[in-house]
Amino acid sequence: MVLASVSTGLLIFDAVIIAILVIWLGGAGLNRWRRKRYATVIDQEAFQKGSHRAQVLDLRSKDEFNRGHILGARSMPLAYLKQQIGDLRADLPIYLYDEGMTLCTQGAAWLSKRGYKQVYILDGGYAKWTGKTKKAKY
Repeated sequence: MVLASVSTGLLIFDAVIIAILVIWLGGAGLNRWRRKRYATVIDQEAFQKGSHRAQVLDLRSKDEFNRGHILGARSMPLAYLKQQIGDLRADLPIYLYDEGMTLCTQGAAWLSKRGYKQVYILDGGYAKWTGKTKKAKY
């Protein structure tokens, strides 16, 4: 009797763990699919080469931007992207980055749905950036 209740408890625990894993993997897969659909993920070398002819947007918060950002980038937190859409040119490529790639995926989807065709995301985000950076003076 006790063995049966312990066994049932373990089955429920296992089912919960499996459900959590399926949801987590499904979310990661959905993000990867969205990135491929709405943008092109590029490595650091391609990002550096093309950034001189592109609009480079840092989608992190203003505080994170001030602590350090890619040289030549401008701060445009994802929360304000909708308000500042008029500042972007549709004829120039848009290079996006954040700390990883989560915010960029959302931003790329939003931009793509509004007609921006040349949207690129930095692979690995700022966390893996090894190029030139700049920090705010104050």
